Amino acid sequence: MTGQPLGPSTLPHNDNVNPYSYNIALDGTWFLRKGAMIAYYGQMRFEALSSVGSLTGMVARQFSSPMYTREWVVATGQGSLMVADRGHDVNSLDLEDGNLTVRASNLLAFTPDLQLKQSIVPGFLTLIGTGTFLASSNGPVVFAEPPLRVDPQALVGWADCPSPSHHFDAGWMSDFLGAAQGLLGRQSGEERQFDFTGAGTVLLQSSELVVEDPALLQQITEQTGMLGTGQLQSLVTTLQARLQGAQQ
Repeated sequence: MTGQPLGPSTLPHNDNVNPYSYNIALDGTWFLRKGAMIAYYGQMRFEALSSVGSLTGMVARQFSSPMYTREWVVATGQGSLMVADRGHDVNSLDLEDGNLTVRASNLLAFTPDLQLKQSIVPGFLTLIGTGTFLASSNGPVVFAEPPLRVDPQALVGWADCPSPSHHFDAGWMSDFLGAAQGLLGRQSGEERQFDFTGAGTVLLQSSELVVEDPALLQQITEQTGMLGTGQLQSLVTTLQARLQGAQQ
């Protein structure tokens, strides 16, 4: 063992303990993703959003994303609350009268000053207002200015700029290798990108590793209700090909 053990009086105050964990000096309430807490000092309680009792009014005002309700808790109390995310980098960011959309599986916690809404882009959540939030990333975050095109798997989020559009590289797609990979269900940033335009900031992680998001599957599944029988059969064929490609 190296270094001195940390305690309530020596933990950093609302700052990173190391690149992979963060200490919230809790004095009131935070929204916290399930599984993010790794340890705490003090008196705290953690209530699922579906059973917060007297906090229902606050939750209804600030948390407007039914798809993700089961993935979050309300942390209330006083003390030191340490959070982490599978050994990924943990980043603290402040919004000032801002608007930021972040990948749902990367968002760890946020103060109740911020409103959370479900983005029109599947798998992403939007934070609005003034406050602090914590997000994880696989490697350090890179902040980039539009216009640019981004590998979807490297995208963490975007702030104060329009939602991206899809860009498909027609030349690459028409190539034999690209067509073969499409049949196997493989995709990459060379084949499909998110296209950002206008002013703002795009947040990128330093890898293409994306954490699975259970709520995203539910969101996509609900959209299948608008498909006809032939389209559903085509979707089943595509999913079977993707599953076979992933298992190889």
